[in-house]
Amino acid sequence: MDEVDKMRSSQLANTASPEIQERFKRAKKLLLKLNAMSGYEEECRSVLEELIPGIPASATICPPFCCDHGDGIRLGEHVFINSNCTFLDGGYITVGAYTLIGPCVQIYTPQHPFDYLERRVEQEYAYPVTIGEDCWIGGGAVICPGVTIGDRCIIGAGSVVTKDIPPYALVVGNPSRRIGWVSEYGHRLSFNEKGIATCPESNQQYQLRGDVVTRIS
Repeated sequence: MDEVDKMRSSQLANTASPEIQERFKRAKKLLLKLNAMSGYEEECRSVLEELIPGIPASATICPPFCCDHGDGIRLGEHVFINSNCTFLDGGYITVGAYTLIGPCVQIYTPQHPFDYLERRVEQEYAYPVTIGEDCWIGGGAVICPGVTIGDRCIIGAGSVVTKDIPPYALVVGNPSRRIGWVSEYGHRLSFNEKGIATCPESNQQYQLRGDVVTRIS
């Protein structure tokens, strides 16, 4: 197992290794080209496709953009990523379809050792981050290593997300905390004593059990 395999499998990896350093160099050269463009040039798309293999034609990333590798980023259809975002993709960063990511959002997968002596060596873990479909990540939010955000969540601007977020959650703050639940249509859901809420626009019903919301009609 080489250092790249260790990195992708959340094992302690030597980031000074030649194979990882070559990947850093490749990404930085492509980012230099990308970030010199407005985003409307034809060449911009080809650079993005080289940086992030498999990026859907319907997905948008607005430069300037920063990442460590590029090929650790997996985007669904119609994902929109605004300008000045940073994706540190030592671990895989997966973003579901139709999710919107505001400007200056930072998604981190690297995790340095807690032992200060171990931190003196060029080595780190990388824990994947997963964001579900139809989410809205507000500008300036920070998503920490290993976090999973469920479908249709709204993360308020400037939030620091350190723990997993269940679907339909409305989250704000540093560290982030859940302040409510939202429907697919963005309406706040008010649950009765039986754990049932009805969306006023669609009349669809939702059920809350513990920290899990499911649509039941």
